[in-house]
Amino acid sequence: MGAASSRDSTLHRDIQSLYVEHHSWLQGWLWRRMGCRSDAADLAQDTFVRMFRTPAAPREPDLNQPRAYLATIARRLMLNLYRRRSVEEAWLQTLEQLPDQFAPSAEEQCLIREALQTVDTLLQGLPPLVRRAFLLSQLEGHTYAEIATMLNVTVRTVQRYLTQAMEQCMLLAMAQEG
Repeated sequence: MGAASSRDSTLHRDIQSLYVEHHSWLQGWLWRRMGCRSDAADLAQDTFVRMFRTPAAPREPDLNQPRAYLATIARRLMLNLYRRRSVEEAWLQTLEQLPDQFAPSAEEQCLIREALQTVDTLLQGLPPLVRRAFLLSQLEGHTYAEIATMLNVTVRTVQRYLTQAMEQCMLLAMAQEG
């Protein structure tokens, strides 16, 4: 057995040990915060998957505080879940208000929901003023001058904000393609 195979075997044992030692604790921690056992179970599993798929994840068995590390990942996943559900709820409320003749098909609804989640992810990654400028421009149709007045910045700053938002959109689009 070579050195690489030995390291892989050790890493597998370390991952298994970390999972066995902390999975029940993490699931209970999530359940106390969420009040739903199935969501807690799903997020506990997703936490371990995320931990071991992240390139920057610690690969050493001696994490100083594994529970703090797991809780940080789980908290982020929980916030993402709640945000995604909020976007979906807003979408469902919008659908309920549409007359039947304008209601999108089930396939269109799915595509729109995915697009909304993508936009939400994009917006969460932007600084607050950049996000606000983007929404004022793209959703409300305000001019750069109007946005500058609303945000109490210069038109040039609004241009920079919108450029930053568009760059983020492009990066997200490229990441989804690749």
